[in-house]
Amino acid sequence: MPTPASSPPVSRRTVLRWSGAALGGVGALAVAGCGAGTDDGAGEVDPLIAQAERARVDAATAGLLVALLPDRAGALNAVGAERTTHAQVLDAEVARLAGADPASTTTASTTTTTTVAPAADPPTLDLLRERLNGSQRAAADLARTLQGYRAGLLASISAACAVHKGVLLP
Repeated sequence: MPTPASSPPVSRRTVLRWSGAALGGVGALAVAGCGAGTDDGAGEVDPLIAQAERARVDAATAGLLVALLPDRAGALNAVGAERTTHAQVLDAEVARLAGADPASTTTASTTTTTTVAPAADPPTLDLLRERLNGSQRAAADLARTLQGYRAGLLASISAACAVHKGVLLP
């Protein structure tokens, strides 16, 4: 009889289902983000939307890796939680600039439907490091083109990704 502190091992099939569900959810969020337009007719997409999407994918990848690498769960959970926070803060800034209520935007983004995508290879720690490196560079590059709070927010996110990659997941 297993003790309450032990948990059953996670099968590869379960991990693949989780990854498919996570990728499907990310796809649904991407489609929802593409459908959001501006009222002024300019048709410009806020560049922070792509950064928020990157953060969600990074967080989902870290979450999937927890099941595959339980010995690294502490660091992976920290990365996932912080990247989720990055996505939420970026969403709130997009909503603020668009004149929307950030509370209603947060609620809408958490009530998405998840579809199962075709099974892919399970993520690896190297993949997460690669994604964090890409997120770090993308945030830094975009920060150089913006001003004020938005530039500082992206610079902070870039620095956090560097810490995740270099300190938490060396």
